[in-house]
Amino acid sequence: MNKLRRSAVALLLAITLPLPVAAAGAAAAAPPRPGAQAVAEAHTRLELPRPTGPYAVGRDTLHLVDKQRRDPWVPSAGARELMASMYYPARPGTGGSHAPYMATKEAQLLLEGIKRTDVLPPEVLAGTRVHARTGARPIGGRHPLVVLSPGFTLNRATLSLLSEELASRGYVVALLDHAYESFGAAFPGGRTLTCVACQTVEHAPEGARKKLMAKVATGRAADISFVIDTLTAAPGRDHAPAWRHSAMIDPKRIGAAGHSIGGNGAASAMAADERIRAGVNMDGTFFAPVPRSGLDGRPFLMLGALDGHAPGDDDTTWLRDWSRLDGWKRWLTVRGAGHFTFIDVPVLAEQIGVTDPTAPISGKRSGEITRDYVSAFFDRQLRGIPRPLLDGPSGANPEVVFQNP
Repeated sequence: MNKLRRSAVALLLAITLPLPVAAAGAAAAAPPRPGAQAVAEAHTRLELPRPTGPYAVGRDTLHLVDKQRRDPWVPSAGARELMASMYYPARPGTGGSHAPYMATKEAQLLLEGIKRTDVLPPEVLAGTRVHARTGARPIGGRHPLVVLSPGFTLNRATLSLLSEELASRGYVVALLDHAYESFGAAFPGGRTLTCVACQTVEHAPEGARKKLMAKVATGRAADISFVIDTLTAAPGRDHAPAWRHSAMIDPKRIGAAGHSIGGNGAASAMAADERIRAGVNMDGTFFAPVPRSGLDGRPFLMLGALDGHAPGDDDTTWLRDWSRLDGWKRWLTVRGAGHFTFIDVPVLAEQIGVTDPTAPISGKRSGEITRDYVSAFFDRQLRGIPRPLLDGPSGANPEVVFQNP
């Protein structure tokens, strides 16, 4: 793994669909790619894999405003804003239409940001078929809450597969967009907010970039705690829960997870908020370190690409923070994986024949591994269900390596 790819700049700004990446500063030659029109004709609809849990999936959308904090990237915008897709286990046969994957404008900005407008029309990406339905009737009982945070520059929709899977298995999921931290995220009033934070990091002096990324992670942590406050009506707060189905949430069983900087944000949220009982970092550098004192014995899963996040690789923050984790912990790496293996991108890209020679694991396996290991972790830690998948290597998953430095 070349150092450029693992640097802060590469992790933030070299975001691409699964195609060859630049190596040692020189652009790799990309194979011929299908034109957008050809893709549109051959694939009128992309589709997420069907969730494997016993429940149907419902989805609501919330606009949340933290009036106690000013936006860290655009102070003139006023209070910190978030969008949350609320996934929940629902009764089969209830609800209206399938929820949208993302808005066409969001898809356009994402494709422009990753310089792949020639691969896929934004209408096709935006029209990806999901399984969550709007207005679905929730099942009874109280259920664990998992808060998910996406990678830097990426819209929250890129974690839809995992969100639907968790909801189908009985979890409430709050999937977040953080204002001004993605290529494009739709907010009320016809606003589509773009990545001001990306520009701030890009134009900062080299020595300041890692500190800025730590600021992103700790900001995500504050966002996650605020979302927990608003969904659970924490004692001492003078407002009702922000979500109509908040009674579904068991406030004593809360987890946090994320991809890339979102995974670092999940760890930072655990360090700051004792309500979060378990966390997952999917291939994210710990720009904001786990405290030397650990996480008060709470469990944490590190799940990443073998090429880049094995002990001794360029991202030394994983080895540093592994030693600081003081509870149940696993360090899993995936052979053939890349930075985007753990989100929707390779799953959808495979459907249009786009692959990444530097990350040869298939889109299908990418989705299955992420789905199975993250779900098993939260089943074990938030629901007390034994999951032997986490006990050691599995013949059914030969790509997954258990690290124990």
